[in-house]
Amino acid sequence: MSQPGRGQREQPSLSEPVTDVTGFIPRGLRVSAALSWRFIVVIAALYAVVWLLGYLASVVVPVSIALLLSALLAPAVSRLVRIRFPRGLATAIVLVAGLAVLGGLLTFVITQFSSGLPELQQQLTTSLNQIKDWLINGPLHLRQEQIQDFINQAIGFLQNNQASITTTALTTAGTVGEILTGFVLTLFVTIFFLAGGDGIWSFLVRGVPTRVRSRVDVAGRRGFASLVSYIRATAAVAVVDAVGIGIGLWIVGVPLVIPLATLVFLGAFIPIIGALITGGVAVLIALVSKGVIGAVVVLAIVIGVMQLESHVLQPLLLGRAVRLHPLAVVLAIATGLVAAGIAGALLAVPLLAVLNAGVRSLLHEHDPDPATVDALHSKAAYPNDAPDKAEGKKSSKDKKDEDAGSGEDEK
Repeated sequence: MSQPGRGQREQPSLSEPVTDVTGFIPRGLRVSAALSWRFIVVIAALYAVVWLLGYLASVVVPVSIALLLSALLAPAVSRLVRIRFPRGLATAIVLVAGLAVLGGLLTFVITQFSSGLPELQQQLTTSLNQIKDWLINGPLHLRQEQIQDFINQAIGFLQNNQASITTTALTTAGTVGEILTGFVLTLFVTIFFLAGGDGIWSFLVRGVPTRVRSRVDVAGRRGFASLVSYIRATAAVAVVDAVGIGIGLWIVGVPLVIPLATLVFLGAFIPIIGALITGGVAVLIALVSKGVIGAVVVLAIVIGVMQLESHVLQPLLLGRAVRLHPLAVVLAIATGLVAAGIAGALLAVPLLAVLNAGVRSLLHEHDPDPATVDALHSKAAYPNDAPDKAEGKKSSKDKKDEDAGSGEDEK
């Protein structure tokens, strides 16, 4: 009977008791099983992280928004510090100026709407009379009694559902209270981020092992620089939205064009819901002032501008600003909206931009110097693995060798 060779493994016999059945399992199945349980562990860990973030959403969302506001305001604070302003004073000036601009815009919108309200009320009464006349004398040929019965049914519905309406109002009031609390927390965190952001980041980086501390420091700085680029691109998109819808409202002849355009500009910073609400306000005012045809035209203009924003401006401008593919931007917004609603849509692209810049820096940069990375400059979001930079480094390093080699050849 032949004995197994020296390099051969003796196969277990089916007639003998076997304690290790690994040899009977195909290699592909073993690899698939190993990958499967590791995949399950990773998914479970991600689920735990997402659940924890959702549980702490009342804290996570204000802190995230404060980080975005810091990316918007930090360059202004840095400029004031460069001209010898104390950082605390520079932070106070920028915050007060920012709140003054925001408050001024909101005050302007509210004042213009209030001053135009009497005229809108008259136009609303005229529009309602026109609608009533159309219902009676138009193709429907409704009777006055039928219209009155419909109004009475609507009033009865409100009376019968008064309890649910009251509950909804209380829920809305609670939501407003949560929003105000979140605003105060956001403002408080923003102050500390602007006044001592460098110190906070240095404290966090101390928890990283020393051998990789510089790389993590640079990756975080490049991630924040990507936020600066994102905020600037979002502001550009908001300006285009406001100008486009404002021109459309002016052409149709809708009143309150400037406050409506201002409202669209402010709403453009809130993905999806901001454009929906501000566009709806514009359509309602067009319906009151210009009738159904004017409202349909304004609705078409709003939809066209929103489509331009969603499919052209955001993918191109944001994708170029944060070095993300347009498809990645669209999918990030859609995924964030499905996973966490408006907050998810607001934070999805900035989070993706930070991860993209940070991971690229960790993977491709070796022995980086944090002192050479200006986190407030948009170009700092791009790691030093770009082809032109890499070629520049290589050529500058190899140029001496080439010169030395050519010198030796000449000799």
